[in-house]
Amino acid sequence: MVVAVMVAGPMALGRAGVVAAAAAARGLATRAGRPRHRSPLPRTPWTVRGPPPEVLAELAEPRSVREQVELDTVTYAERLHYVPGLARPRFPAWDRGWRDPWHTPGPRYEEMALYKERGCYICHQGVRMLEGVRQAQWLTKTKLVEGLPPAVQGILDNPALGLQELEERAEHMVSHARLWDTAEVAPRRERYCPMLFENLIHICRLMSGKFPSLSKRMLARNCRIAATWERESFLLQVRGLSGILMNSMTPIPPVASKEEILATKEHVLETFYPIAPTIDLQEVNVYKELNDTGFRDGYPYSHPHTLFFLESANVRTDRFRPEQLRAKMLMFAFGNALAKAKALHGNDPKVLEQPVVVQSIGTDGQLFQFMVFQLNTTDLVSNDGIKNLVWIDSDQNLYERAQCVPEVKKRVVTKPAGISGFQPDTFKKFLALYLHGTV
Repeated sequence: MVVAVMVAGPMALGRAGVVAAAAAARGLATRAGRPRHRSPLPRTPWTVRGPPPEVLAELAEPRSVREQVELDTVTYAERLHYVPGLARPRFPAWDRGWRDPWHTPGPRYEEMALYKERGCYICHQGVRMLEGVRQAQWLTKTKLVEGLPPAVQGILDNPALGLQELEERAEHMVSHARLWDTAEVAPRRERYCPMLFENLIHICRLMSGKFPSLSKRMLARNCRIAATWERESFLLQVRGLSGILMNSMTPIPPVASKEEILATKEHVLETFYPIAPTIDLQEVNVYKELNDTGFRDGYPYSHPHTLFFLESANVRTDRFRPEQLRAKMLMFAFGNALAKAKALHGNDPKVLEQPVVVQSIGTDGQLFQFMVFQLNTTDLVSNDGIKNLVWIDSDQNLYERAQCVPEVKKRVVTKPAGISGFQPDTFKKFLALYLHGTV
């Protein structure tokens, strides 16, 4: 079918007429009437500057509200169940007639007896330091020395001690913790990490036959520490659980000589401005300035020897990274040493004639961190003067891989089950720190 459209002239129809004619030619129906205005709205004073002030005043004038006297809220209290559209009932607080500590709100911080205007920054087991060891060095006024001290290295290099005789036994202990301790195909870290620690400690105790003084040791679990000190304008504390602490009846002799201690006066502590050194610590206003070793007076094993930190969480994000773990080891080794020094020499800041030495070992079941800390001074306010010393031997693998199930490809065993890449030197360092102070 052909539709003929007669056009009187080129200017007879506008744009709308041409569109309508084309639509009619295609058999489409169009809306009759004037087309919509598609250009911008006209610029009037109201659209540019808004209504005049007198109009705004009339619009904003408060209108009178009819008073509602004795208007009751309809709730679903009488229904004894929720009803949509009705208000939620509010009942008065129930008085038990006695104080229930689980359901009684505590007092405000300002009303507590231990409240102080000055805040205190606390380091506890959950603190993850952003700057790691550098931040812990500044907080504890400590100089870092890479590697183990000569006193511990001398134990490693002494063939008369017979440390090589225990290498095979240590490898069997690793296999026991990773492969044989449980019927599971692959034991979880929360199981094999503590088991590996117990096995290594058991091997270390076998040296008591050669060195009877090793029997004068005691392992304390879940012990608490509290140490308070001033650092520039900050009041700092180390509080809370102190890991697994091995105590001794005799202290560890000083590691650094007096010349090395005096040489620390020239050391300049590294800063990390603009980051505050207390960025990760918990600030509190309710606290008590306390210095406590966690043990009563007269306890025979009163000298801290070695701290053990086990990062046995199964989820990787719940474990401390190696740098964060080393910072925590340094803070708690310092806290134990400072609390012991103040118990022996008083709370007055001074340079110690007999430095206090505390060791620390951290592991996640495979990677080990070794640390020896020596507290030389309790005068920690300024950056000048004698500094403390710490020796760190970091990231030492005890073994490369523990294959619980053999890996088979094309009916060929490519990776047999067992422990591979065992590092006996790491075990020797563990044993040397255990023997330090006795040998």
